This record gives sequence, C-alpha cells and structure tokens, in this order.
Amino acid sequence: MANEIRGGIPAEIRAIGADTVRVAGYAAVFNEETDIGDYFIEKIAPGAFTRAVKEDDVVFLINHEDLPLARTRSGTLKLKEDDRGLYMETELDRRDPDVQNIIYKMERGDLDKMSFAFRATKQSWDETGKVPVRTIEEVQLFDVSIVTSPAYEGTDISLCSLRDHRAARAQQNFNAARLRRRMKADLAARAPQENG
Repeated sequence: MANEIRGGIPAEIRAIGADTVRVAGYAAVFNEETDIGDYFIEKIAPGAFTRAVKEDDVVFLINHEDLPLARTRSGTLKLKEDDRGLYMETELDRRDPDVQNIIYKMERGDLDKMSFAFRATKQSWDETGKVPVRTIEEVQLFDVSIVTSPAYEGTDISLCSLRDHRAARAQQNFNAARLRRRMKADLAARAPQENG
C-alpha cells in the first residue's frame, strides 16, 4: 500500500535566538473532515498517532521531500498526541539554507500550511451516507512537512517573533474565518446545481 499525505493545523515559527527558530504546532487535528478527491470523506480519530509517536522515526520536511530539517530519532523533532491532534515541535538553525528559504517564504505567505505522510494501519468505513466516510484509527507516520498544498485546507503555519505571537494568532483566526465563509458559499452555490 502506498504512503498517503494529509494536512493538519496549525503551526508557528518563532524566533528564540540569533541563530535559532522554533517550529511548533499541529500537523493534524482530530475529527476534522476533508474530501479526498470526491471519492470519500476522511477524518482522523483521537488516538490515531499514539503508537506512531512512541515508535516511528519521523522526519520534518519541506513538501514531503529533500533532506530532513529535524528527526525524532536524533531528538531534534518532538511529537506528541493530545486531545486536539498531533503536536510537533523543533528548533532549527537559521544558518541552514533550507531554513532560510522557509523563513523568507513564510514571511511572504507562500508557505502557510502543514501536512503529514502516513500509512493507515487501522481504519473503519461508514458507507451508509451519500459519500463514504473513512476514519483513520491508527497510522504508521513517516513525516510532518511544511507544504504549499495540503489535503486538509484548515492547516496553517506562521512565522513570528515571541512578541508578535498574538498578532499572528489573530491573523490565523481571521484567515480561518474567511476560509469557512468561502467554503459555505461554495457549498451553497453547489446545492441548487445538485438538486436541479
């Protein structure tokens, strides 16, 4: 079975020293539904990452590619599952050219999402509705990534210093509300077409 890639929410990058930035946030959240290619709806159940966080060697990547920026095996990437989802945290060296590229692109708003790559080791399906619903109950986890195009549109990632943290959070909330309004408008526009 091929590896799958999905998005999650939210994460932030914070300056913590002259040469260090901290990336922290959620690579995935529980019970958020997403449409997978108009084939089915998917959501992640609480507990899906419990085994993976303890046992899997997970890397932090850019767009699921290239050299790792951090890794659980080396202790540079910390993962934990809480009641919200999969939390990730790492400290990165600003002198690393890959890190410099992320910071600049995040400041411009070109990189503002997160994702994770996995293989479902336990899942269930509900096919009683119009669209099947897949619930991911346990995964083998391969990476968490900063990405341009996640499967879960609710994802975000921001770059801020500690003093700008509140302003960045307010902007994230504004962007999330704008996305919800756009999604509701799209659904409302589709309803007459589907009923007609």
